[in-house]
Amino acid sequence: MSKLRVESFMMSVDGFSAGPDQSLEDPLGKRGTELGQWFFPTRTFQAMVGKDGGSDGVDNSFAARGFQNIGANIMGRNMFAPMRGPWPDLDWQGWWGENPPYHSPVFVMTHHPRPKLEMQGGTVFEFTSDGIHEVLARAKAAAGGKDVRLNGGVQIVREFLRAGLVDYLHLVVSPVLLGAGENLLAGIRLADLGLRNVE
Repeated sequence: MSKLRVESFMMSVDGFSAGPDQSLEDPLGKRGTELGQWFFPTRTFQAMVGKDGGSDGVDNSFAARGFQNIGANIMGRNMFAPMRGPWPDLDWQGWWGENPPYHSPVFVMTHHPRPKLEMQGGTVFEFTSDGIHEVLARAKAAAGGKDVRLNGGVQIVREFLRAGLVDYLHLVVSPVLLGAGENLLAGIRLADLGLRNVE
């Protein structure tokens, strides 16, 4: 049965998964890229950005595993674009260039829908203002029996967690103290949601 998975979701030692003030220059907020210092050198990340090489080992194993058996993705608008409010134009096509790493349908949750965006490599961004239950149903149907990856950002993951819809949550605790930003687990009691440590 198709599962909703959160994979390689990074958080600082003090619980923040994004720094404050997200922008084009700081897509993860101020100092947010410090959370990904384990990920950027891996073979998986290097392949995502069109490069050869990269490190193997435990970090790469977890990074690569997060892409296995994924048939569709869900993300919030903040993960797709740095701008807020109505779309100023349709020129922005994401952070990833012409061939994003998803290679499957990606449902972008936003209050300001825009036309479907078809990219190279099979990635199709669909912009929707549907609620989380409707989006998850659409994503599972599009996944064709494979799993759905919930990519973020923080508020979207929190919303799906609170609703008890996340089947698997993989957290990467980076040895960084951000001190401010978006706190992933504040006020969320994972044990009460039925989640337990499995690895």
